[in-house]
Amino acid sequence: MTGPTFDAEGRRLLDQLFDKWSLLVLEALCDRPRRFNGLRQHLPAVTPKSLTTCLRRLERNGVVERLVVSTDPVAIEYRITRLGRSLQSPLQAMLGWVVDHHDAVEAARSHYDERRTRSEPQSLSPPSSVTRV
Repeated sequence: MTGPTFDAEGRRLLDQLFDKWSLLVLEALCDRPRRFNGLRQHLPAVTPKSLTTCLRRLERNGVVERLVVSTDPVAIEYRITRLGRSLQSPLQAMLGWVVDHHDAVEAARSHYDERRTRSEPQSLSPPSSVTRV
């Protein structure tokens, strides 16, 4: 099966849209617009700095928009754009695949680690009587 080839710009875009937090942020915003703290509650493991960086990157790529809501105090809301919405089906397919295959991936990792541990020679550390200089 031959897939598309990507130049440096295409690879950069893939990296920015499908990094550690972007997929989960986009998934959260597909449901409804959210404020920053709402996203933090939805994704409790993300740090404020990582979330800010992710949102700015997604906004720069045109898949998320930042809206200033005229309230007292002023609130910032993030929502998915039309361009971002076009990622919803592939995004849900990828996240669904993770849910459906998580156990199989964990089993493969365990098998790999076990096989790797058995095949690697033990590290050669100097005897305790040898003094390092």
